[in-house]
Amino acid sequence: MKRASLLLLLLATGAGAQTRHNSAAPIDFGADTIELQDRANRAVLSGNVAVRQAEMSLNAARMTVNYTGQVVGGSPQVSRLDAAGGVIVRRPDQTARSQYAVYDLNRRVITMVGGVTLTQAGNTVNGGRLTINLDTGKAVIDGSSVRGGGAATTGGTVTTAPSGRVTGTFSVPKRN
Repeated sequence: MKRASLLLLLLATGAGAQTRHNSAAPIDFGADTIELQDRANRAVLSGNVAVRQAEMSLNAARMTVNYTGQVVGGSPQVSRLDAAGGVIVRRPDQTARSQYAVYDLNRRVITMVGGVTLTQAGNTVNGGRLTINLDTGKAVIDGSSVRGGGAATTGGTVTTAPSGRVTGTFSVPKRN
């Protein structure tokens, strides 16, 4: 437990610590197809979905965009993004991968589940669930959803966190 806490502290406060994310910035998107479901206040994006907000990007095979029904300046007000299929969240000096993710814009929190891998500055952590607070930059990862054999695929290899544990690799600085 202490090892995971230490690694998370390094990831959240290391030399490349994250700055506060601008969750009020516009959200740009691209996808192969979009299905608007106005009565349900949502849009379903599918096929090579790419979303960008300020310095953060989110890629997935499919994404549901939920909005409040309010329109400001001609644009619907997005409240939540649900992503599935090879999800990748990139922030400056940090990349997270999973099978599913939810970006709650009201709480400014991203929750990723399913074979999670978080990489920053040569350090890698694998687990079942990752929660990123975009206001503080704090990332918490646990092994809860990997129980039962969840796996993360990276670079052609499969890494499984055994028995719901968080695993990882620390980089070691070169010494003279």
